[in-house]
Amino acid sequence: MADQKLRCALVYRMEAGKTVNLAKYDHASQYESHGGAATDETSLYGGKDKSYAEAVAKVIANDPPSGLSEAGTIGGFKVVQSDQHQVVYGADSEGICMGVITGLGYPSRVAIQMLQDLYTQFMESFGKDSKTASEGALSKKGKKVLTDCCAKYDDLSKVDKAASLLGKVDGVKASMQSNIANMLKNTEQADALAEKSDQLNEQASVFKKKSGDLRKQMAWKNMKMTLLLGGIIVVILIVILAPLISKMKKN
Repeated sequence: MADQKLRCALVYRMEAGKTVNLAKYDHASQYESHGGAATDETSLYGGKDKSYAEAVAKVIANDPPSGLSEAGTIGGFKVVQSDQHQVVYGADSEGICMGVITGLGYPSRVAIQMLQDLYTQFMESFGKDSKTASEGALSKKGKKVLTDCCAKYDDLSKVDKAASLLGKVDGVKASMQSNIANMLKNTEQADALAEKSDQLNEQASVFKKKSGDLRKQMAWKNMKMTLLLGGIIVVILIVILAPLISKMKKN
């Protein structure tokens, strides 16, 4: 999943031939000490010995906001990406420029929304100072405004309805996948039970057939024994009665 982290917020004043960084806040607390994740000179932030604020200032100077909006509002937004991060920035008609560094997965529409919000709050407090302040002069004064704005837009689910909806969809998707997995498991168990039931039915049929055959065999054996015993009894009767009958005839 692409990086959706909010990294830094910056405020500049664009002048002829230079871009002055008035205030900056490193929300990720890593770029001043590490200069970004990459050390490649072609990186968006330059080598590890270069400040992210200076690197973004160069980006703005090379490709300044265009089609600036009317006084009192910010516009002309630009999005510049490196292989790991993106810079989103825009300016008002007097050259006050707001910028933010985010991961590539952070929606640019939310970044623009943040810049508009940041511009309104910052200019309400430091509008006059921003026209004449020197490099870095408003970082300390404007820290609360920058911090509050970064904290507000750090959690996409709270400021971006689309992200919130996607989060809910992912939750429902995970729940459905779990339910489907359980259903498949139950189906497999049901199939196994059905197979065992069929086997038991088949065994019962075989047992019933064998029982019938055995019953017939036993009945036939009983009949033979009965006939044999009957024959023996007849023979015994003949042996006993024959002399008596013969004697009775002589008398």
